[in-house]
Amino acid sequence: MTLTYTTKRKLHRIGLISAIVLLVSILVWFCWVIWLERYIVYSQDGATIDFELQVSGSGQVAAPPSADETVSIYYNEGANAINTSTELTAITGYYIDADTLQNDIATVRDIVSKLPTGTAVMLEVKNAKGSFFYSTGLADASIASSVSSTAVDELITDITSRNLYAIAVLPAFRDYNFGLNNVSCGLPVAKGYLWADDDYCYWLNPAKAGTLNYLTDIVAELRGLGFDEVVFTEFCFPNTNQIVFDGDRDATIIRAASTLVSSCSTTSFAVSFMTSDSNFVLPTGRSRLYLQNVSANSVSTVAQQSGVADPSINLVFMANTNDTRFNEYSVLRPIGVVSVE
Repeated sequence: MTLTYTTKRKLHRIGLISAIVLLVSILVWFCWVIWLERYIVYSQDGATIDFELQVSGSGQVAAPPSADETVSIYYNEGANAINTSTELTAITGYYIDADTLQNDIATVRDIVSKLPTGTAVMLEVKNAKGSFFYSTGLADASIASSVSSTAVDELITDITSRNLYAIAVLPAFRDYNFGLNNVSCGLPVAKGYLWADDDYCYWLNPAKAGTLNYLTDIVAELRGLGFDEVVFTEFCFPNTNQIVFDGDRDATIIRAASTLVSSCSTTSFAVSFMTSDSNFVLPTGRSRLYLQNVSANSVSTVAQQSGVADPSINLVFMANTNDTRFNEYSVLRPIGVVSVE
């Protein structure tokens, strides 16, 4: 079949237009994929897209972590070092979590006003999203909207002004806000983007100077507010193989804990750690190990196997009941079980 000149021109024009449309489509698709990368969040279940991420630039690209990075914070050592080995005493008291702060802070303040002098009171001061429950003065910090920071400020004053033993508890390396705003302190996956857990929280790199400086700043503020001790939770690496970290994870955690105790504790202030692992290596100095999820019938066994210097002092059980088997050791119970007149 012979095509006319007019038909050939039409076919040529259709082919040219089709090629242009195809090229434009490929370009649009490529740009769309590149743009979407800034909203990719990596979790234990794989990669998901979160359009609510407040990002700028070309995504949350993290610098590769260095396990041997020097930490540029104050070290408590040398001829002028503060003695951090002053003997601690056993503690007994109560803890106040975020749910209690949100739902019943008035009742909590009433209970606190009746506690005997010297009673230990632990207060949750920050959540895993990185939002603070009190009126923090730290730069770029966010205040949680779920609780009244003014009421929490007043509660802190109640606790510290009555000579109660004030303990602040907060997540250490699980912090969405700080990870989002300081991507070089996060834990990246192979492609370079920050890893997030199932709750879309970023985890911080314990080997980074920026991470430890951030925690040091928080401790300094809490100490200035009158707290006697700070307890870090989530003081570990996340349980995943997706993150990129070439160093020894256990050694890195031990080094980070030792750094914080040596640089932040004093003769009247302790830096401690909360975990479900009784084998956690407690640093030398003014520090305690707080244990969760220990049943009353295994308290003695766990205490004997803990490896702390003095289980009655350096070990604190977080109990959910008034079972008296905890009373041989330091113990904290939820504020809701207290009975004071």
